[in-house]
Amino acid sequence: MHPVRKLFSISLALVLGSAYGAATAAEFTVAYQTIPVPSQVAQADGLYEQATQSKIDWRKFDAGAEVINAVASGDVQIAYLGSSPLAAAASRRLPIETFLIAAELGTSEELVARDGAGISTPQDLVGKKVATPFVSTSHYSLLAALKHWQIDPKSVEIVNLTPPNIIAAWTRGDIDATYTWDPALSRAKASGKVLISSGDLAKLGAPTFDVWLVRSDFAQQHPEIVSAFAKVTLDSYADYQKDPQAWLANKDNIDKLVRITGASAEEIPNVLKGSGYLAAAQQIEALGAPTVAALADTSAFLKEQGRIDDVLPDYAAYTTPRYVQAIK
Repeated sequence: MHPVRKLFSISLALVLGSAYGAATAAEFTVAYQTIPVPSQVAQADGLYEQATQSKIDWRKFDAGAEVINAVASGDVQIAYLGSSPLAAAASRRLPIETFLIAAELGTSEELVARDGAGISTPQDLVGKKVATPFVSTSHYSLLAALKHWQIDPKSVEIVNLTPPNIIAAWTRGDIDATYTWDPALSRAKASGKVLISSGDLAKLGAPTFDVWLVRSDFAQQHPEIVSAFAKVTLDSYADYQKDPQAWLANKDNIDKLVRITGASAEEIPNVLKGSGYLAAAQQIEALGAPTVAALADTSAFLKEQGRIDDVLPDYAAYTTPRYVQAIK
């Protein structure tokens, strides 16, 4: 490029950057899942595009294992997934950074036994067919529950099904129990009994949570976009936390989550109430040592269960509060 033209292009880029604020225009793909969260209202309203001054391709996935593969291939730059697949991805040394805790899981994920399957106590799971999406937070929680109950996982027929396939299998009576999330969870609870929740397991030392992560190469090129994405999410959480009852009573909010996730209007309030959403100050604290420790503990458990090959000596490189700290 001619020096004068190059100088003009640089100057023009600086002017446009100033005109649009901190975020610079880009095109990127975001992986989201069918789990209802307050920020999906902002997603439906196009607020992420406005804040980042970018074109976003929102791509829906049914489980974390699929998300990991898409992130690893470079097809997805920002992604929503659970702490268990996150630990598996970090243990594979994928170039990723956790920049936001999307939700702390409580009753939003549960183990449900089907009515008529002959499961009254945890010990009755022996010999039964239990469905869960492999390498997901639900899968991790199922294994943690079996360990707590001193049940050998090999004595249970654990099958790998995505939430949509869990609904179909449950309806046909092909499975006896499932550990999953909505919309599959509510369908199962309508004709089943809850044995344990992820909130219960958190109290027993096996916490799970969902996160937003970003590919490191994209974050290095567009740190302002990552911070803008985090701000929109946190603003959505603040709007919900200000008055959850009023937020849930707003039909427009519920309709948007129904459209994005496929969950029913009746299911959504229970899902949102069953998760915890952290404010900015809490995020900054959680994204440091607590997340590093959780990833290490989860990875050690996954290795013990034969789900991953190696545990890294340190997971600090895979989580950072700096994008939240940079929010203005």
